[in-house]
Amino acid sequence: MPRKIIIDTDPGQDDAVGILLALASPEVEVLALTAVAGNVPLDLTSRNARIVCEIAGRSDIPVHAGCDAPLSRPLVTAEHVHGKSGLDGIALFQPASALAPGHAVDAIIDILRREPEGSVTLVAMGPLTNLATAFRRAPDIVPRLREIVLMGGAYFEVGNITPAAEFNIYVDPEAAQIVFAAGAPLTVLPLDVTHKALTSRDWIEQMRASGQVGRAVAGWTDFFERYDREKYGAEGAPLHDPCTIAWLIQPDLFAGRHINVEIETQGAFTTGMTVADWWRVTGRPANALFLRDVDRDGLFTLLGQRITGLDRR
Repeated sequence: MPRKIIIDTDPGQDDAVGILLALASPEVEVLALTAVAGNVPLDLTSRNARIVCEIAGRSDIPVHAGCDAPLSRPLVTAEHVHGKSGLDGIALFQPASALAPGHAVDAIIDILRREPEGSVTLVAMGPLTNLATAFRRAPDIVPRLREIVLMGGAYFEVGNITPAAEFNIYVDPEAAQIVFAAGAPLTVLPLDVTHKALTSRDWIEQMRASGQVGRAVAGWTDFFERYDREKYGAEGAPLHDPCTIAWLIQPDLFAGRHINVEIETQGAFTTGMTVADWWRVTGRPANALFLRDVDRDGLFTLLGQRITGLDRR
C-alpha cells in the first residue's frame, strides 16, 4: 500500500521538484498540499502549489492555503533565492484550479482524524507554522501521525540565512520548537544532506530534453542554481526539498543517526539554530532521526526516472 502523505510547502523551485517527485511515485499517495508563507508570501505559495500540480497533470490534488505569518514574528521571505514569484525560471500561468475550501490547519486536523491512526505522514518542505498551529489546536492528532519528515536545520553545514540557522527553521523557530517537542516520530533532512544533492549540467539537460515536465524542472534549476553558484561557488543547485520524498521512497540512499535536536529561540546570534547533539554529549533523549549523508548519484537517478515518467503518462 502506498504511504499516505500531506505535503506542507512554500514553493519554491526545490519544493516544486519535491512535489513532482511525490506525484510521480506510486509508493506515496498525496492526500493534500497545504501551503504556508515562507520562500514567498502565502498568496504566491498557494498559487505555486496549484501550478505545480497542474504541470504534473494532477489538478485533482486539493491545495489548502494556510498560515500567512509565523506564530510570533514578522515573516522573512527568500525572493533573493527564488525570485519574486517563488518559481522564477519558467513562464508561469494562473492555475485553473481553485484553492480547496478551508484553512490548511483545519485540513491537516481533519485528515488526521479521518484516516486510520498511524497511516499519515506529514512532509514539511517549508516553515513549520501550519504544523505547529495544528498541534496546538488539536493535540489529539499528534499520536495519530505515522511520522513527520521535514527539510530543515543543519549541524556541520551550519546556516544559510544566518551563520547559525537554516531558512525553514529560522522563519518560525517557535513553530519548530513545538514540532520537535511534540513526540511524534521525526526525520530531519538538514543542509548537511541537501547541500550534497547538487544538480549537474548533464542532469539538467537530460531533464530539458525529456518533455514538458522536464523542461519546467530544467528552467527552475537553471534559475535556482545561479544563487548557490554566486554565493557558495557550488557547481549546481541543491535540491533541498525533494530529499524528503526520496527518503520515503528509497531510504537506503541516506544515512544518519537518532539524536536529540533542540531549537534555539532566544539567541542573540543563534535564533533558529538546530542544536543537534550529534555526539550525544548532553544525555537528552533522542527526538529525531537526523540524516547527514546521501547517495547523490542514486538520488538524481531516482529523480530523473520518476519525473520524466510524468511526461510519458
